[in-house]
Amino acid sequence: MSEHEITAPDEAAPGDPRQQEPALPHTSRPRRRAALGALAAPLLAPLLALGAAPLLPRPAAAHALVLSSTPAPGARLGAAPAKVVLRFNSRIDHGRSRMTLFGPDNQPQPLALAPETDPALVEAPLPATLGAGSFRLRWQVLAVDGHITRGDIFFTLAGR
Repeated sequence: MSEHEITAPDEAAPGDPRQQEPALPHTSRPRRRAALGALAAPLLAPLLALGAAPLLPRPAAAHALVLSSTPAPGARLGAAPAKVVLRFNSRIDHGRSRMTLFGPDNQPQPLALAPETDPALVEAPLPATLGAGSFRLRWQVLAVDGHITRGDIFFTLAGR
């Protein structure tokens, strides 16, 4: 074969690209899918993240917890405080909360809650006639998340 000879398509030389498998018919579907995927990914990512959000670890919904109290748990006081004060980590439904004081005779004495001044604070005046001895303040609160929490705070009044 000379330099200037023209060969027919079926006379391709070995290694010639024309000897390779015939190309598949041209279609634009793969390109369209890639283009749609490139456009849809930024739109779908937030939706997928939102859908997966319930599967991610998250803090458990906690009940109302006492952050501080007066008297403090286990306190030994020379005289009774004028009132008991409990501060919680969340808002409290004061209308559905209560406190009861148990004295040395272990008899329950319901305490009237003071009007709300702070949504996370529960207060009640103590009787002025408390004598020496061990006391247990039993409290029950309803947090605004709907969970009821109960607890006891023990304290002692020392004799004069």
